[in-house]
Amino acid sequence: MDLPENMAAGERTVVHAYVSDEAGRPVASGTHVTLVLSVGPRDPVSNPFQYTRSETCRGNVWTEYRLLVSQKGTGTVWDTESGRYSEELARFDLTGRFKASDGIEMSFAFHKPARQQNVPLIIWLHGGGEGGTDPSIPLLANKAANYASPEIQTAFGGAYVLVPQCPGAWMHNAQGVMTHGEDDVYHGALMELIEDFVSKHPDIDRNRIYVGGCSNGGYMSMKLILEHPTYFAAGYISALAFQSQYISDKQMKKIAHVPIWFVHAADDQTTIPNETVLPVYDRLKALGAPVHLSYYEHVVDLTGMYGGNEYHHTGHWSWVYSHANACYLDKDGSAVTVDGKPVHIMEWMASQKKK
Repeated sequence: MDLPENMAAGERTVVHAYVSDEAGRPVASGTHVTLVLSVGPRDPVSNPFQYTRSETCRGNVWTEYRLLVSQKGTGTVWDTESGRYSEELARFDLTGRFKASDGIEMSFAFHKPARQQNVPLIIWLHGGGEGGTDPSIPLLANKAANYASPEIQTAFGGAYVLVPQCPGAWMHNAQGVMTHGEDDVYHGALMELIEDFVSKHPDIDRNRIYVGGCSNGGYMSMKLILEHPTYFAAGYISALAFQSQYISDKQMKKIAHVPIWFVHAADDQTTIPNETVLPVYDRLKALGAPVHLSYYEHVVDLTGMYGGNEYHHTGHWSWVYSHANACYLDKDGSAVTVDGKPVHIMEWMASQKKK
């Protein structure tokens, strides 16, 4: 893929260096050195993914990323790569493949916890830019791998994480055109994949299966809940792309018992809140549904490294809050609680069981 000059090459900033083992863990002495390089949303050279809208290559793709490290004092140069290691990817099996009864084939990644009895299942459905046949992309392109992180796993006491990958986009119809709540082509095959995965892992607790996703994946999460209202224990949906006008009152009543936590930003110009999450949330609340909505004015820098609250990501990226387990307020500004105790979104979800 051809990149603009300012994205194709440049210098990286080393912010820290230390002696380590081959996995990057600090040691007192050894034969490896780990360099910690600066990254950031305004530093395109630091990103090994690039997003393209080309017809032949749409979405996030790995670039051919090469580094040349030189030591100015001695002139020594390191420019040969012997391998790559990602702590986040190491938690996942990336070899999953599934063929549905309609012939649709999907790749998937999954995390298997150490605990092997009555284990919950977290399903994450990626956005429109992470489709294809390489499940490392939906895991890393927007940090969905964090659902297997120690912090989130602790909230569940250990959980399976299943990350299916759509060959195209979840909202595509049979002609490859985006829908907004009409006939997509993938939901049947996806549900077969989920049921097949659950059947092959009998240690999964059938009463604690959770589904969520962002944008396209938020659409598909909602679609699965609508089509299978008794299957999932809860939903967690960011940047919902399902337009309210395509959900009938009858369908709303069928899912009014399903706990769902929505996450959205007011300045989302891709999944317009007034067309998607706000009317969906209001209609469910009117039915007495156990739903929450963390509604942000902007998507800000949670790390504090790039400007904190003063730095605004693209408004569509509300999944930043979900991946970081940072959501804890409902739309009215009150804290979400479980048994009287304030909780974040993952602790809330871990407490939900199918009724």
